[in-house]
Formats: sequence, C-alpha cells, structure tokens
Amino acid sequence: MRSGLKRFILWDYARASWQYDVMVGIILAFIFLTPRTWFRDQPRTPQASQVAMLGHGNDVFWIEPELLAGVPEDQQAAKLAAILKARTGKVHSISRVEPILDSEGEVKGYMAFARP
Repeated sequence: MRSGLKRFILWDYARASWQYDVMVGIILAFIFLTPRTWFRDQPRTPQASQVAMLGHGNDVFWIEPELLAGVPEDQQAAKLAAILKARTGKVHSISRVEPILDSEGEVKGYMAFARP
C-alpha cells in the first residue's frame, strides 16, 4: 500500500498504464468538477474592469472612456454615481469628473472625484 501511494505521489507509472489513466482522470475530475467558489473565482462583469479605485480609502476612481461615450458632460456625474453605487454598494456624490488626455488630445479615461 505504501509503495503504491509513493508511486502515485511521485507519478511513477508508465504512460498508458491503467494507473496513469486513473491519475489523469482524477486530475481532470478535480479541474472540471471543483466549484469556482472554492478558489473565489468569479466571472468579471464588463463594468467592473472599466472602473478602478485609486488608492485605499480614497474616493478617486479611474473610469474607462467607453463608460461615458456619448454622455453629455452635465449628465456624467449622475451616470458615474449610479455606476459606483452598483459597483461598491455605497452612494457616492461625484464632485467632479476630469478627462485625461493623451499627447494628441484624445480622451484616455476620466478621473472621478467622489464623496461617500
């Protein structure tokens, strides 16, 4: 019994033997049957990857430009407040939204400054 366990742990079986096939089956079963929650692996929502909090405890957020595409400037704060509430669960009051421009003048993102 100890010899078999030692060979199993050290992967000491010849390829295409029944023991090798059993080990591969166990590994595949573990990969495909283990629940995501064991590893805290959850699918990302598209919105989550487009909003990032900058620093701990700060209420400054990086916003990808796609979230505010086509939104008039006077409505950006309200839209961002709704997005942040959905993402963080807290109600934020957006004090200002600053566009971040590259050297060619294209918008690369927005900095949103919020108060809880």
